[in-house]
Amino acid sequence: MHAGLRAILDGFDRERGRVCFLTGAGISAESGIPTFRGPQGYWQVGSRNYHPADLATQRAFGEHPREVWRWYLYRRTVCRRAAPNEGHHSIADLEQSLGDRLLLVTQNVDGLHARAGSNDPYEIHGNIDRYRCAAGCTHATYPFPDDSPEIDRDTPLGDALFDALRCPDCGGPARPHVLWFDECYEEALFRSASAFRQAACADLLVVIGSSGSTNLPMQIGMHCAQAGVPIIDINPIDNPFGQLAEASGGATLRAPCTDALPEIALALGPA
Repeated sequence: MHAGLRAILDGFDRERGRVCFLTGAGISAESGIPTFRGPQGYWQVGSRNYHPADLATQRAFGEHPREVWRWYLYRRTVCRRAAPNEGHHSIADLEQSLGDRLLLVTQNVDGLHARAGSNDPYEIHGNIDRYRCAAGCTHATYPFPDDSPEIDRDTPLGDALFDALRCPDCGGPARPHVLWFDECYEEALFRSASAFRQAACADLLVVIGSSGSTNLPMQIGMHCAQAGVPIIDINPIDNPFGQLAEASGGATLRAPCTDALPEIALALGPA
């Protein structure tokens, strides 16, 4: 552990300090979940290949609801077959010690943090294991039944399954409970304002595997940097949070989260 990082961790009040963990796709990639921004993210509809930024939209759902659902059910299958890694478990274990002094905000929709034992993380981009009314008759979200079939990449979406994807309240079409690229954050659906408000009270921000390409995580990072809250950026790839870490007097670790997080979590726990 280099001296700058050690100084930050030594300066953290292990009895009263509040720490916010902000996680992105990089932590789940270490569990084998593709980021879906590379070639594996492309999806063919008819003769056209769609990029996630085009397919994961309200517009695409309106034009190709069956194909968008098939893609998301395939993604759900990938997530359910993955297992939490040491990074997820390190955060969950630290939460057992810090309680409500640990805040977890995740951009990931895979549910791996909860499966590792984290209690009620702020899932600001939704959860792929839940669905809701496409027309918005309610803000309620619903879990898929335990016996929902897994969908491989080449599995067609049968009429029976597609027709069953309905809102339990109004009977209308349902949609995945995820934030699409052409949508905005909503407190009622994603607790986005609450996540920002809680993160703004942190004494330390640890960013893990985030590319810094979405709005709310960058707002959290910029607020912390401007407030002089140290930021630790853990990511093998350069990203905007590295610059915010430098501006805040924090530290940058260009390393996998499974290498860095266990030691950091141990240093932040009770003395």
